[in-house]
Amino acid sequence: MTALIAGKTVTISVKKVPVEARHRKTIERLMRLQPAVQRTLTRIARKRGRDNPLNQRGGRMWISRIPATRCVGAELGAKFTLRVTPKIIPDVMAIQRFVEIV
Repeated sequence: MTALIAGKTVTISVKKVPVEARHRKTIERLMRLQPAVQRTLTRIARKRGRDNPLNQRGGRMWISRIPATRCVGAELGAKFTLRVTPKIIPDVMAIQRFVEIV
């Protein structure tokens, strides 16, 4: 594993799909840190908030919560680029046996 230096941009490739959900979720959380994915999620969340119908239940306004969109997945061969910060270094180290820094 290459030394992770804060401020450096790295490309990470998934070389093995983890069986445990916690490792899969960590990879997906790191994938969601990409600026393009964040823009997509923000746009979809805004649209979801606009199109969400209000209902009246028990005399009060009720908003049915629509689940968040899953636009990334930890699949074999998936690549993503992100900027290394001190906050994400422990996450990358926790999944180092499943990913490869290109």
